[in-house]
Amino acid sequence: MIRERAYPVEPWHVREVRLDMDVLAQSESVFALSNGHVGLRGNLDEGEPHGLPGTYLNSFYELRPLPYAEAGFGFPESGQTIVNVTNGKLIRLLVDDEPLDVRYGELLSHERILDLRAGTLHRELHWRSPAGQQVKVRSTRLVSFTQRSVAVIHYEVEAVDAPIRLILQSELVANENLPAQSRDPRVAAVLESPLQAEEELTTDDGGLLIHSTKVSGLRVAAAMAHDVHGPERTTIESEGYEDWVRTTIGCIIKPGQVLRVVKYLTYGWSSRRSLPALRDQVGAALAAARLDGWDGLRRAQREYLDEFWDAADVRVEGDPEVQQAVRFGLFHVLQAGARAERRPISAKGLTGPGYDGHAFWDTEMFVLPVLTYTQPSAARDALYWRHSTLAQAHERARTLNLKGAAFPWRTIDGPESSAYWPAGTAAFHIAADIADALRRYILVTGDEVLEQEIGLELLVETARLWRSLGHHDRDGQFHIDGVTGPDEYTAVKNDNIYTNLMAQRNLLTAAECAMHYRDQAADLGVSEEEAAAWRDAAHAMHVPYDDDLDVHEQVEGFTRLQEWDFEHTPPEKYPLLLHYPYFDLYRKQVIKQADLVLAMHWRGDAFTGEQKLRNFLYYERRTVRDSSLSACTQAVMAAEVGHPELAHRYLREAALMDLHDLSENTRDGVHMASLAGAWMALVAGFGGLRDHDGTLSFSPRLSSRLSRLEFSLQWRSMHLRVDVRPHQTTYALRHAAPDAVLELRHHGEAIRITRDRPVTVPVPAAHASGPQPEQPPGRAPLLHLPEDAS
Repeated sequence: MIRERAYPVEPWHVREVRLDMDVLAQSESVFALSNGHVGLRGNLDEGEPHGLPGTYLNSFYELRPLPYAEAGFGFPESGQTIVNVTNGKLIRLLVDDEPLDVRYGELLSHERILDLRAGTLHRELHWRSPAGQQVKVRSTRLVSFTQRSVAVIHYEVEAVDAPIRLILQSELVANENLPAQSRDPRVAAVLESPLQAEEELTTDDGGLLIHSTKVSGLRVAAAMAHDVHGPERTTIESEGYEDWVRTTIGCIIKPGQVLRVVKYLTYGWSSRRSLPALRDQVGAALAAARLDGWDGLRRAQREYLDEFWDAADVRVEGDPEVQQAVRFGLFHVLQAGARAERRPISAKGLTGPGYDGHAFWDTEMFVLPVLTYTQPSAARDALYWRHSTLAQAHERARTLNLKGAAFPWRTIDGPESSAYWPAGTAAFHIAADIADALRRYILVTGDEVLEQEIGLELLVETARLWRSLGHHDRDGQFHIDGVTGPDEYTAVKNDNIYTNLMAQRNLLTAAECAMHYRDQAADLGVSEEEAAAWRDAAHAMHVPYDDDLDVHEQVEGFTRLQEWDFEHTPPEKYPLLLHYPYFDLYRKQVIKQADLVLAMHWRGDAFTGEQKLRNFLYYERRTVRDSSLSACTQAVMAAEVGHPELAHRYLREAALMDLHDLSENTRDGVHMASLAGAWMALVAGFGGLRDHDGTLSFSPRLSSRLSRLEFSLQWRSMHLRVDVRPHQTTYALRHAAPDAVLELRHHGEAIRITRDRPVTVPVPAAHASGPQPEQPPGRAPLLHLPEDAS
């Protein structure tokens, strides 16, 4: 776990004031830089020591066998795993004849700063070699938002108290040695040295490597070049072999003198382009990077982020840790999607190899709501990516004897890559999640082009899935049986409420869209009878309810299952899935993550206020939060049902998930959904944002720990700024046309806002919230880390 002392609380930086070897891998994830296309883990410049080296390109993967003890019809046969591609971060430094290695000699000081406004990772170190020579090193790294294929490192070495002979070795290295990623020897064999050499080229100041994967047949190119500013007699030479290219720079510097090197990196990959075409692509990108130079790239990075923060920043007063964490989260969410450009946003972004680099439903239900309201172009591209996988989804549906499109539980470019069908194939709710993300994007942006190009088809094919997956019973009610909802501890059940309610909205949205675009719908084979059947299924959707307990059932019969023995479950047995058989989990009332509570967030229009409170209290006592997806949703609903202090604790858990490594697996990459969830906990929780009926609605109310919450949203061509104080809220339009008018609801009351007239309205007093929610023993959210709790 990363302790507070590692990262002092600052509003716009994540600063590491000393190098802690015990959490090196975690810090590499925290300090990762990406633009959605290229991802560089925050490894030290010299490469060693490291926790987990990593350089990733979005959707660049290798195929691997999926292990089964006993195969079955319809089980996916191969999976996809993101590949650690050619590492261009390496800059090794020899001081006289001693390699700079922080494990030797004396590290006099070491600091790294992730600058959230500049979009850079800056490092400064002061090192004394075992022979007593001292150097200061300053490096600044960025992955460009404006030039998609480009990363650049500005590297400086300064002599301190005596002349020093410096040898700087800047490298491209393919097939790095990595820690074992799988216990299956077949998988390990595929992932060991996954790249085969195709071309190596050296120039006076750099070089290029081209490789391809052995099974998936993808080709990757990486190139580097250097601008060098040193004393007279500075030498530069390059050499190369099939898996590495090295540019060596040598000089002697005196005290106060500095060797400056700017290393330009470019990456490209393709499944179709020829080797010469890919070589030319990275060469052109390298020329463009050098044309702008270090100063130009750094300036463009800052301008890009200035525009983003102007539209997306969240200001928090009263909890400085949350202020830092929500900006950190927004920065990583932006990094994951900004230049993904019709490729997926995975659960870890491009910060680590966790989950094999797969995208899940997290994308649509956690990340895309944030991007839709803050960076809609990135949300748009993610939806186009989903549509690009429609052919595989059709094929999967046919394999499962269903109609429409069955989208994968986990994938990189379309095929199902989950070997465990109860939590994979059976989690059909991903179809409705995609439809809901699409519905929200169109609502917020008014993008009719996307709606016609891909939206209608996605809605039609997901609606067809639900109509074939579900059935009407003899009384006319519509049921969806044998599915798994968001809670993976309650698998393969009938009538999961989250699934049913999200499918209901999917069916109604599809019918409405098909009738709006009748000609295009007819081209897809949609008749009025089929659209009517979707509406009939939606209106007859079964929603399980326990009349005796007066609560909704997460799935049919859930409240009649045996209770889990929480009292005799010791803390070291969490997460439960690592210590108990799924058979035991599936048949008892124990919940991995928010499920019915999640339904109350995204389909809050289907519940009354009283039902939400009763449901929240019931399911709170059974939710163990063995998933990082849970805390943010519990924060949103705790705030809505009148428990803002509990909501604040859940907010902190979601926001600090990676800065404090609360799940103790940040080494594998940051938790993109939880980082996005911090935004949702603030904006949808304490800001009360909802968009159920197509109208922006807010019910702001702060916890006692917050004195102010200010956030921005994009709505059509306008920027709405919401400023929440304990007793009043101000709504203002920015970047809107002079005659622009925005209608929204504040605690149920309609208000109109124009560009020239912000509106300030009071926040109604909170109503009594009833009994305090209880969590399973030992599973209450912690407001502070254990060592800091008073």
